[in-house]
Amino acid sequence: MGDEPKVIATEAALALIEKLKAKYGPLMFHQSGGCCDGSSPMCYPLGELIVGDSDVLLGEIGGCPFYIAKAQYEYWKHTQLIIDVVPGRGGMFSLEGPEGVRFLTRSRVFGQSAGTEEA
Repeated sequence: MGDEPKVIATEAALALIEKLKAKYGPLMFHQSGGCCDGSSPMCYPLGELIVGDSDVLLGEIGGCPFYIAKAQYEYWKHTQLIIDVVPGRGGMFSLEGPEGVRFLTRSRVFGQSAGTEEA
């Protein structure tokens, strides 16, 4: 687990982040782990979502901070989150919604080879 980042993004996700940054400016991500939209990584203009003591900063993807709810972090603290993009509707308040794609979190247990990710 040591030096491995806790959150990374695929090339497709990084390309979408750049596209969204060009449209909306600096961005941030949050994953709450709740039902419906909250279980997907949500992309917001930087500062639009107020984070607090119940959130953990996992790292950055595409130069954007990525937060996760502390309760959700407890479940996933032994995994690396891999943010990807798939066709479909994004979360109602997530910026990628109009693009026809959505961010998706995949994960792998630290120490597991990269080819054995779980959705």
